[in-house]
Amino acid sequence: MDLQWHYLSLFYFLSGPVAWSERRYSEHENMSLQLDRLLLGYDRRLRPGFGEEPLVIKTDILVRSMGPVNERTMDYSMDCYFRQLWVDKRLALNVSMPNISLNIKVMDRLWYPDTVFLNGGKSFVHMIPMPNKFFRINKDGTVFYSQRLTITATCRMRLEKYPLDSQNCHLYVGSFAYSIDDVIYEWRFGAQKSVEIAAGMTLSQFDLLQTPCFNLTSTIRGAPHSVLAVHFYLRRHMGFFVINVYVPCLLLVVLSWVSFWINREATSDRIALGTMTVLTMTFIGLDNRNDLPRVSYSTALDIYVAICFVFVLATIIQFAAVHYFTKFGCGEGPQLVKYIAKEVELEEILEDQQEDAMSTRSIETVLENGHRRQAFIERDKQPESILFKCWNCFFGTRNVRHNTGVKLSEEDTARLNKQRSNETMKKYEESQLEINKVT
Repeated sequence: MDLQWHYLSLFYFLSGPVAWSERRYSEHENMSLQLDRLLLGYDRRLRPGFGEEPLVIKTDILVRSMGPVNERTMDYSMDCYFRQLWVDKRLALNVSMPNISLNIKVMDRLWYPDTVFLNGGKSFVHMIPMPNKFFRINKDGTVFYSQRLTITATCRMRLEKYPLDSQNCHLYVGSFAYSIDDVIYEWRFGAQKSVEIAAGMTLSQFDLLQTPCFNLTSTIRGAPHSVLAVHFYLRRHMGFFVINVYVPCLLLVVLSWVSFWINREATSDRIALGTMTVLTMTFIGLDNRNDLPRVSYSTALDIYVAICFVFVLATIIQFAAVHYFTKFGCGEGPQLVKYIAKEVELEEILEDQQEDAMSTRSIETVLENGHRRQAFIERDKQPESILFKCWNCFFGTRNVRHNTGVKLSEEDTARLNKQRSNETMKKYEESQLEINKVT
């Protein structure tokens, strides 16, 4: 009995693979026959349910990567999986399998929607190493069609706040030929979950905030069409512009202020420094405009660069004004007359300063080595105000004497006044000789 059971088990073991292979072959043959039977009377020129209710096409998108977002051409690109789902009862199969994945070449014999991107540009299907397409049919006639696309779509940008701006880029999906009476587009998983962003996807210059979806009806060539819309809300990063524009412009403005501490007689040094900063600001401003379209309005970055340019240019204008209003005569008659009048005015100022100096002194009797004598006692003088010092720093001349806190004796003061009087008389005589020569 045991021997018979052993032989029976061995028989089933050897005959099992043959039976399984025959069963698989029969299922394959049955599937091929059913597909041939379906395609035999199939007319790909007519949409499913022709003459009946509009065909509903459900769509969803998986965004794998996004960018670049180009401000100059006002468009953006993204790599995505674009999926469509519809029901074609002519493709219903009487098989035990829930769905069948077929070669993409079968699409040449079947109807599929003429879906286009209404605001698209140079979009294409990935073809390396094979066409990146997927086609599957369920036994109830539901067709699932997926493609990997690179989409370039237009994006109308407003750049008044650039680079502190946020942009809203749209993508519109619809049928090219079928109106709303024939085809209706719907989001497959609703308006909130039909557009999915791949995990870890980042953009170089933007943050993707949200992707709301909408269903629209748009009139195209006089007929209403069903349109799906998705909005990509983007917020620009500031790091690039802070490092390459804002900080360099700020440093150039600070560098131009160095000329305020350079002696006004060093004309070449101040002109060279001012010219260098102006040319650098001009280069930064022109280079910044290369990445933007030629719009008719100014951006926030343009205004910032223009303000920095004004500050830098003002340093040269300040030096030119100081140099013009404080320069000495160069040998011309009218200028010599002005120079003499200025010297007379300076003499009057000097006398006033001497009177002020005497008013700050008091004569007191002091005891020295047992003898009494009178001495001048200096009283504290009010310090110069900050505004007066700032004015002398920017517009002062070498003829203006600052209070350095050094107290001179009476003999030194008299000797200094006498020396100044001699110099003034000598200059006056020289100027008279020059005027006589001119006249």
